[in-house]
Amino acid sequence: MDDAQARIRLDAMRTEHRDLDDAITALAMTAVPDQLQMARLKKRKLRLRDEIAMIEDQMIPDIIA
Repeated sequence: MDDAQARIRLDAMRTEHRDLDDAITALAMTAVPDQLQMARLKKRKLRLRDEIAMIEDQMIPDIIA
């Protein structure tokens, strides 16, 4: 994956991460939140955060100081 593709993928993942955050907030505001659905959304959000970090680490070269 070249840098341009990685940046496009990162943008899509960040957007999905924000959307999941909004969905979790909206679900928490309901009268009786679905705890199972909320747990699944949070797990997906954490997975996305890890994937974003992994791609960012691959894009940034290691610098030996």
